[in-house]
Amino acid sequence: MLGLMMLVFIVLSGFSFLGSRNQVTPDEITFGTHYATDGKKIFQAYNCMDCHTIVGNGAYLGPDLTKKYAALGPAWLAAFLPSANMWPTEFAVQTQLKDKDIAADAGVDTIEAYYEKYPEAKERVQRRGGKPTYMPTLRFRAGEVSQLIAFLKYTSAMNTEGWPPKVMTGSLEHRLELLHGRVAGSAAATPAGSSSAPGAATSAGGGAGGAVERGAQLAQTLGCAACHSTDGKKITGPTWKGIYGSHEKLVGGGTATVDDAYIIESILKPNAKVVEGYPEGTMPPYEGLVTDEQIQDLIAYIKTL
Repeated sequence: MLGLMMLVFIVLSGFSFLGSRNQVTPDEITFGTHYATDGKKIFQAYNCMDCHTIVGNGAYLGPDLTKKYAALGPAWLAAFLPSANMWPTEFAVQTQLKDKDIAADAGVDTIEAYYEKYPEAKERVQRRGGKPTYMPTLRFRAGEVSQLIAFLKYTSAMNTEGWPPKVMTGSLEHRLELLHGRVAGSAAATPAGSSSAPGAATSAGGGAGGAVERGAQLAQTLGCAACHSTDGKKITGPTWKGIYGSHEKLVGGGTATVDDAYIIESILKPNAKVVEGYPEGTMPPYEGLVTDEQIQDLIAYIKTL
């Protein structure tokens, strides 16, 4: 029996040197300049499997991540991962599409085409966009988000050979009906009073409520609240509480006074002056995506904090 088991071991060891049955390997997958092998190290370093599973292995507090890149696409992941305490808004996803690496990887450069290619991203944005999540915001360093996306791109490319089994739960409406005992309507539809157009919430009329109210609404619509708190809490970006008129230390030395000019530059070219203690490159540029009037409304709101 021992001899037989040794023979089996030797034969199977020989098979381990053969090809991988056309299975993709991490060193073959890249996102931008980053390899999936680097992303795997980040995935492990942040203990992501304490909450998530890959091919069914891990913990079950959060969803299985095996095919999430294929379902949500790189723009949604790039908008979510740096500020995971809040679900991305449409504007946040659209802003990420301005990045040439993300647009090239997605194969589209408009939000409409992106939604068509990644319908699960559209469903999440419309149903959950701007709402809080259970996932904490992790303070990723520069480049780590892109490395994670490369790893998730690799897991989506894996041939899982049918594992884990797909849970057949039916449509979202059916699940809500079972959960609440009633038909909850089309949960995937845009909530009443909102619009899928990024600037729609603030473009209709200028007088109602004043600039401060419009600025507060814009902070939610544009996804600013996902990274900047208003209560002093330190999350992905500097808190807006008491920031206007303050003197902030900058990466590389020097200080900057937070006035109108500084805020305008930070919105349009956020990497021009990065506050010390925060990673460079996390905030995408909003140049060409917001109007001068919208920026002034945001400034008016920030001043009140």
